[in-house]
Amino acid sequence: MPDVRPGLAEEYDALRPRMIRVAYAIVGSRAEAEDVVADCWLRLVDADARDPVRDLTGWLTVAVARAATDVLRSARVRREEYVGPWLPEPFVTTGTGTAPDPADRVTLDETVSYALAVVLESLSPAERTAWVLHDVFGLGFPEVAAVVGRTPAAVRQLASRARTHLAAQSPRFAVDRTAHQAVLDRFLAATAGGDLDALIATLDPDVVVTSDGGGMVGAARRPVHGADRAARFLVGLVAKYVGDVEIELLDVNGAPAVGLREDGVLTSLVVLTVVGERATRVDILRAPAKLAAVEAQA
Repeated sequence: MPDVRPGLAEEYDALRPRMIRVAYAIVGSRAEAEDVVADCWLRLVDADARDPVRDLTGWLTVAVARAATDVLRSARVRREEYVGPWLPEPFVTTGTGTAPDPADRVTLDETVSYALAVVLESLSPAERTAWVLHDVFGLGFPEVAAVVGRTPAAVRQLASRARTHLAAQSPRFAVDRTAHQAVLDRFLAATAGGDLDALIATLDPDVVVTSDGGGMVGAARRPVHGADRAARFLVGLVAKYVGDVEIELLDVNGAPAVGLREDGVLTSLVVLTVVGERATRVDILRAPAKLAAVEAQA
């Protein structure tokens, strides 16, 4: 490896959290995002040795986005063969009952909420990258074009299509952390108590419940639609738990969520999308490999 210019490592470390957010928004996996950013450090050292990089933020953003897009294209093949619904790997921190650091709120809540990460999966890799880079991280269309291999005009169209698609599917009215936590508390009390009426009242009439078991553990192979069916599914799922279940408060992509542990092992991660006073989505991550990745984030 070439000698590292003094100060370059410190500049990279300062930008690393932002770059992980860029990569995560594109690939939907924190582990893969961290791998992408680590690989780009090696590329940066080589490039800087040849010709000192003046705009480190711009260079890294383009390099990370290009590498992440390549990873996403490869991952799409695997995800098409996945058993049951595929949910993104969440960005998890241990809950403390307080809001995350303000810096995390800017780069996490506003850009890659879990609800948004789920919807982003419906975009093509080029649409996803164009929207993330332009609408979220503020890159110009010429820079985005260099990443996705299209003309600036084509990238403008990609971002526009993605914007329209996301507007149709993303939650229209965000709630604050307190309101989100209140719905989560009601949801937990109703499911734990097997109270169907209370649970239905917590769910939006058009709620969608998605469970990702990866074919390794019990999970619904298709999303469950509608409050009544969803409530019965959720109560039935809870009834299958035996023994002591520990409920752990977590932050998933900047919002309150819960993990369920059996004998100390994380076996489920439950994430709500809240609009108003009800949950419009319930995403249940049960795939062991993804939960192991969550544990590694601690």
